[in-house]
Amino acid sequence: MSHLIEHWQPEDKDFWQKTGKKTATRNLWISIPALLLAFAIWQVWSVAVVNLPNIGFKYTPNQLFWLAALPALSGATLRIFYSFMVPIFGGRKWTALSTVSLLLPAVGLGFAVQDPNTSYITMMVLALLCGFGGGNFSSSMANISFFYPKAEKGTALGLNAGLGNLGVSAVQFVVPLVITAGVFGALGGEPQIWVKDDVSKQMWLQNAGFIWVPFIILSTLAAWFGMNDLASAKASFKEQAVIFSRKHNWIMCILYLGTFGSFIGFAAGFPLLTKSQFPGIDPVKYAFLGPLVGALARPLGGWLSDKIKSGALITQLVFAGMIAAVIGVISFLPANGEGGSFWGFFACFLALFALTGLGNGSTFMQVPVIFLNMHQKFAQQGLVSEEQARLNATKEGAAVIGFTAAFAAYGGFFIPKSYGTSIDLTGSVNAALIGFIVFYVVCLVLNWWYYARKNAEAKC
Repeated sequence: MSHLIEHWQPEDKDFWQKTGKKTATRNLWISIPALLLAFAIWQVWSVAVVNLPNIGFKYTPNQLFWLAALPALSGATLRIFYSFMVPIFGGRKWTALSTVSLLLPAVGLGFAVQDPNTSYITMMVLALLCGFGGGNFSSSMANISFFYPKAEKGTALGLNAGLGNLGVSAVQFVVPLVITAGVFGALGGEPQIWVKDDVSKQMWLQNAGFIWVPFIILSTLAAWFGMNDLASAKASFKEQAVIFSRKHNWIMCILYLGTFGSFIGFAAGFPLLTKSQFPGIDPVKYAFLGPLVGALARPLGGWLSDKIKSGALITQLVFAGMIAAVIGVISFLPANGEGGSFWGFFACFLALFALTGLGNGSTFMQVPVIFLNMHQKFAQQGLVSEEQARLNATKEGAAVIGFTAAFAAYGGFFIPKSYGTSIDLTGSVNAALIGFIVFYVVCLVLNWWYYARKNAEAKC
């Protein structure tokens, strides 16, 4: 099979029905598990840190919050570079390379947690390396956006991201199970002794990293042998860098920070936040449910946006709902260590995860539409041909999707850190949550003014 496709016209209905759709679907369904594994590695520390104190690691609560937050910091930074890699290297090559790179943090974590004398600096480096998984999202989304026509981009991107986001839920569900048994026998190393109060048990925390290794290898091989590179997607960094002069690139960065940044930040910080606010609750039992709800809601957000032909309307409803949900979280928190309701707190967080998922899908429907409409206006003004306008819109839209994903991923760092900082400075997380509300109000206003109102500049 030729891996490089020279002719690709997804907007041509005959081409799409005869050959395009089949090829795009194959690339999508190889991309999804690769992205799921990337998210799993990216978020593995959100679960691992909860167990470190009980197996002999002497870290403070703030140090643990740092370990949970660092993968998001490095992942967000790597996404900036990953955003532009697919047009330079090709989607097939870059997917295979970025997937195999996940072996480094997975294996490193597996060995490091077996020795309580492993330095904190080493743990920080390994947490930063997990950012490889975070970086993959930008290149994966940019790649899939090239394969689909405008009418189906929202659904395709929603599936890729939504099912890929399941990696967050998967890691928070699978890891607590696999660390309770010697899954790999003698090859997996000796167990640690988990001790809390008067209770002790054996634990194989190394399995949190090792369990993903065979799947990463299989996914890498599937990408290398089963995916395609598109000649029409080729572009230099200079060609793609035009997005930095586009106003709507930066506005969509802010909106996506509000949706995806919240999703990944809440996922990274929820276990430790729960443990700090409700000491009697085992957060590991519930942590996976929020990301699961958010991941499943994402394809729905993309599909609804395609269906009603207005991603901005869905986004508007999402931010209004998120403001209400954060107010709910605050109302159910304990005051001075007393009162509060875990189930009310948990229900509000589930609502937040669902809303962020819907918003992740709707905002990514908005981006291609905004840039296609903009370049079609250039064609109507005679500045470029219709065909060139379509190609430029596709390339810019893909770059913006990747870059907004990079920008938004910093939410995965700032949200857990804002919890820790708020607790250190005020003794409560309320200051951080109030800050979220203010930011969501800003997002609500920006989306309404530029995209949702009747005479909006770039109504979508």
